[in-house]
Amino acid sequence: MNKRFAFIGCIIAFVMAFTACKDDVASTGESVLDSGDQIIVLADTFAFRSAIDSCSAIISQADSFLLGEIETDFGVLRASILTQLACPEGYRYPSGSHIKNLGLDSVCLFMYYASWTGDGYSPLAIDAYMMDKKTFRYSGTYPTDLDIDDYCSHTHSILANHRIVVASEKLDSVQDSNGNYTPMLRMRVNDEFADYFWAIQSFDDQETFNNQFKGLLIETSFGSSTMLNISDIALGVFYHFEYEKTPGNDTLVHDMKAFYANSEVRTVNHLYYEDKQALVEELKQDSDTYNYIIAPAGVYTRMQFPMAQIADTIIRHLTYDSVWNDAHDSIAYLYKRPYINKAEVRVNVENVFTGSESEITRNDWLQPASYMLLIKEQSMDRFFKNRELPTDTCALLSALTQGTDTAGNAIYYYTYDLSDFLGNQLRNEAEEEEVLNLMLVPVTIETSVTSYSSTTVSSVRQQQTMSATKIRSAQNDMELELVYSGF
Repeated sequence: MNKRFAFIGCIIAFVMAFTACKDDVASTGESVLDSGDQIIVLADTFAFRSAIDSCSAIISQADSFLLGEIETDFGVLRASILTQLACPEGYRYPSGSHIKNLGLDSVCLFMYYASWTGDGYSPLAIDAYMMDKKTFRYSGTYPTDLDIDDYCSHTHSILANHRIVVASEKLDSVQDSNGNYTPMLRMRVNDEFADYFWAIQSFDDQETFNNQFKGLLIETSFGSSTMLNISDIALGVFYHFEYEKTPGNDTLVHDMKAFYANSEVRTVNHLYYEDKQALVEELKQDSDTYNYIIAPAGVYTRMQFPMAQIADTIIRHLTYDSVWNDAHDSIAYLYKRPYINKAEVRVNVENVFTGSESEITRNDWLQPASYMLLIKEQSMDRFFKNRELPTDTCALLSALTQGTDTAGNAIYYYTYDLSDFLGNQLRNEAEEEEVLNLMLVPVTIETSVTSYSSTTVSSVRQQQTMSATKIRSAQNDMELELVYSGF
């Protein structure tokens, strides 16, 4: 028995000796590395703040437009549309010796709405006017709060009658190639405007056409519960003529020419929020608990990151030596070049409606934005005016994401990886600032497919359809977890 214990003791002694030797080998690399050559990886957590802010207007560059008036828990919004019509360059109405009795039948204004917000059974009245003062420059940018009186005197109404619309009735619809129906509004214009527009027979170029017809103002005069999302606008000229096939053999032909409000011309959505500033001040009272991002009201949430504190903490932890600086007669500290490995922020959303359509109430009319941009406050104007795309050093894009919490309940959020963003700030002395202000801005995007069949974002615009996003404030729910390293 004693021999067995003696044998086991020898084995334990051997293993311990080997382990000690292994530790010595492991530390040998560190012992020969200069402290300036070692890689350091650390983690810290930083608190930050968020607060509501707003702007007076946004740049109107949407591909669909709001029309109507709606009252929600986030104020009263009125929306109207000012638009040019595209000139069909080179077009001519039928003419020649074989054409007889060319004449006008009617002119109709067509509008298509892809969706609506609010009460689909509440009526609204639509009217339209000629823009008789001035028109838009195609290359210009126009805010959503432009002065309508600069463009239209409201004296040249073009509709034969006010058009009363109930959005959910979809009285006029057109079917697309996929078999889906898009609701359409067809409104006949009065004889005075029809004759005026029919008299325009020259379609040489857009500028000449704009001088003869500056555009249309479309607005509502009744209703406060429905907002239409207009996808397409066109003016249709219906006419007839007799075509002489052979002498004494005439054929009556009915035809139509459409003039579209398309990407070749400018269309501006005029938006007016009643008592907007009072709404913003009311929402600010709850800023320590919840923040809001409302479109197209231009109500945002500013996220304030303590950049100076973050930089000081990282540099202090990455400092490895010091030297005497003769030029400044002081000690200079040597620190490693900082890199941010992880800096994720999750913005939790509180107001996603998950019930059935029959259960929706006014409180749920405005839902969170599908896409939210986190952008440097100082870069916002330039970014949207120049139609830039998100980059890791200026703006980050996130889609509304559904997940589950620890109890298995559905949760909704946006996530942002700020690692490249903050790393660039730390290494760029020209952009040093005490607080880094980033804005949460609701946007709509367009995508394209590359030659490698991957999808990329090709366009980002401030959202001009309606949404309201209620989020937990940074003081209530968020913190920045930072993993960083020094080389």
